[in-house]
Amino acid sequence: MVKIIASSTPLGAQLTEAQKRSFAELGVIHFPGFISRQTVADLWRAVEAVQADWIATGREKVNGVPIKYGTDTDGRKIVQRFAFANQFSPVLAEFLKDPRFGELLDLVGTGARLGINEKDGLVVNHYVNIDASQFTQMGWHTDSVRDIFLGKRILPMLNVGIHLDDQDPRNGGLRLLPGTHHQSKWNMLFRKKSFVDTKEDPNEVAFDIHAGDLTVHDGRCWHRVQRSSLVGEASRRRVMYIPIIAGKYTPKTEHSSTPIYHRFQHLVK
Repeated sequence: MVKIIASSTPLGAQLTEAQKRSFAELGVIHFPGFISRQTVADLWRAVEAVQADWIATGREKVNGVPIKYGTDTDGRKIVQRFAFANQFSPVLAEFLKDPRFGELLDLVGTGARLGINEKDGLVVNHYVNIDASQFTQMGWHTDSVRDIFLGKRILPMLNVGIHLDDQDPRNGGLRLLPGTHHQSKWNMLFRKKSFVDTKEDPNEVAFDIHAGDLTVHDGRCWHRVQRSSLVGEASRRRVMYIPIIAGKYTPKTEHSSTPIYHRFQHLVK
């Protein structure tokens, strides 16, 4: 059985010293009960409104980032990976103003900010495990690969995940190698075959998630998304991610080109 990482105490108005120490050591932290189930439902309705608009208008990209479409359990066309969803929904944009997100910036330090207009903005991943799905798992990788492709210096980047479904390890989800944000640059890039390797690692950890929980992991850690062992409706897993970044402000617009790393998107199925 995969090891389950213990959850922290809930995220309050300020990070505790214990929470800071734990994150610095492991590169990951799990905050229970960040939002209510009613808020989860409200956020998903907002996501569905964005989805309906994109499908109706035939949108293929947002700020240069390809949209990943797929098929739901009932045969309907759905979006399985959204980018910059916050730019298409006042509800989602307002949610990111929650002051508790600001407290997480301390995990990076000076110059840290929410990437609401950078990277891929607010990403929504909608996983469902059926034969027709285009998005069920993701191989091992570090987010540092993106900086290398863009010819940039590797900087701290945190992925803040807002989980919209209950999830035990049988339903797949995030797997991570704790502490690997401290590894050498060589191991950060070449410890595993990025995106191609989907095998379990004896040192990986998983999460016991409830809808409304929040996770934060350092993008320099090796991580992957495990395919669900369940099929159909029971396999549904929806997660929203917003990055915390530092360095030069580099917003994307409708005129932005498609980053080269998206050429590997076909490996994510």
